[in-house]
Amino acid sequence: MIPQDPTNDPAYRLFVQRFGSLRRARIAETWLTIAVLALLFLISAVATDFSPEQIARGIPRIGEYFGKLLSIEPKRGAPSVPVLAWDHLFGGVKEPQSVAYWFYRIDVYTKLLWQTVQMAIIATVMGFTAAFVLCFPATGTLLPLRPVVFLVRRVLEILRTIPQVVLAFIFVWPFGIGPLAGILAIGIHTTGALGKLFTELNENADLRAVEGIRSVGGSWLAQMRYGVMPQVLPGFLSYGLLRFEINVRSSTIIGFVGAGGIGSELKRVIGFNIYEEVSAICILILLVVVALDLTSERIRHRFIGNTV
Repeated sequence: MIPQDPTNDPAYRLFVQRFGSLRRARIAETWLTIAVLALLFLISAVATDFSPEQIARGIPRIGEYFGKLLSIEPKRGAPSVPVLAWDHLFGGVKEPQSVAYWFYRIDVYTKLLWQTVQMAIIATVMGFTAAFVLCFPATGTLLPLRPVVFLVRRVLEILRTIPQVVLAFIFVWPFGIGPLAGILAIGIHTTGALGKLFTELNENADLRAVEGIRSVGGSWLAQMRYGVMPQVLPGFLSYGLLRFEINVRSSTIIGFVGAGGIGSELKRVIGFNIYEEVSAICILILLVVVALDLTSERIRHRFIGNTV
């Protein structure tokens, strides 16, 4: 039996025609989107004085900092001595640009770094707890009361919209310079950020378990406790650990406005152009963040049942 030519089928021709029309529309939409994004980029570049030429001129100057860091100031016309020279690299605390010279205040840095980590821990626990409580009434698929959902969502938006540095600056005024202002600022911002992420996890939860609990007379709290939480709790923990890592870095930044932690010391040494101490603090912050990242990864995989 000779198969029929599909091009003679009216239904096939109609399909090809509609498919071609949809494909052309999709291509036109893609190019229109690219054009709009390019136009917005150009407008933003002009409004913010973004200039590739200025970037090209400024990139070589980045090496000036490392040049000052990796060399000793010349004395009486003598040439600079690179920091990596073996004759002084492992010298004592009085040997300029030695490792001990960089970290001669390691006891102070360690204390301030531990304060920074403590600030992040407290703020993350506060934000996680508040976000956990607010995310369920902020989920439209779990709560039929639309006004409540709308109100809670707007509250979470406000909490995560205000920058942490601004919040820290505001709290420094009534509570004074110290960690408390930083903890409150990070905790409030964490509530808004985690509340948004937790709400999205709730929206993706399978509602069949919730409907089953509701059908046997279970309360709304029971539906959340036994129908939703077992599904979303691993995701909550994962986002919470990720936020903790972010909060450690945020605790460093808000220290610039007097909110405690290593950030205040970093601001001081930057202000006095003490390049060795700036680099020592940055190296310690990097080591702490890497250690926390590896630890949280272990905890995350252990909780969800995987092994690294």
